[in-house]
Order: sequence, then C-alpha cells, then structure tokens
Amino acid sequence: QVQLVESGGGLVQPGGSLRLSCAASGFSFSGYAMTWYRQAPGKERELVAAISSAGISTHYIDSVKGRFTISRDNAKNTVYLQMNSLKPEDTAVYYCNTEIRFYDYWGQGTQVTVSS
Repeated sequence: QVQLVESGGGLVQPGGSLRLSCAASGFSFSGYAMTWYRQAPGKERELVAAISSAGISTHYIDSVKGRFTISRDNAKNTVYLQMNSLKPEDTAVYYCNTEIRFYDYWGQGTQVTVSS
C-alpha cells in the first residue's frame, strides 16, 4: 500500500535551516508529482511546495519563495524540502502528499518549530 514517511523536523532558531525528507513506497514514485503541505495551530492546511514527477517543474507559495527548495531523488523514492532562513511563522506540522487516481495520500507529518 502507499506509504509516505516524513522525517527531519525539529526545533530551530530563527534564521536556521532544516531539511525535511519524505520516503515513499507502494507506488511508482517517479510517475507522480509530490507536494509538501503544512498546518499551523488553528490554521488550515496549506500547500507549501510542489514538484513534478521528473523534478523539472516546481511551485512555491509566496511566503517561502527564495527560502525553501523542493527536490526529489527518484532513485531513492524520496522528496525533500530544504528550508533556510526559517521564521517563527514557519512553525507547523509539515506533511508530504501525493495524489493517485484522484485520491490524496498523506504522511503522518513532522513538526517544525522555529523559536528562540
């Protein structure tokens, strides 16, 4: 079955960096776009970044442009989110996502806390 397992979250000071990873299994990873979402306390889940199946096209929300980079390694069935210059407002649970045949699959999420 489809599985998405995130890792790499933690506590970091403002201005710091983290790299999130999402290990995928149970489907043909290289054939699907992948996305990262986040959900802060009391807020709706929002799409942060997306990457096409071959990794050629990427998309970011305005608030993370220039600071976050999404990438993927299709040989390792893994998608990454490099987060630099982190701000307190980046604090959230970050989720990996893919859509297969109109069904959304989610990982369990990884907590990112940006605080001094």
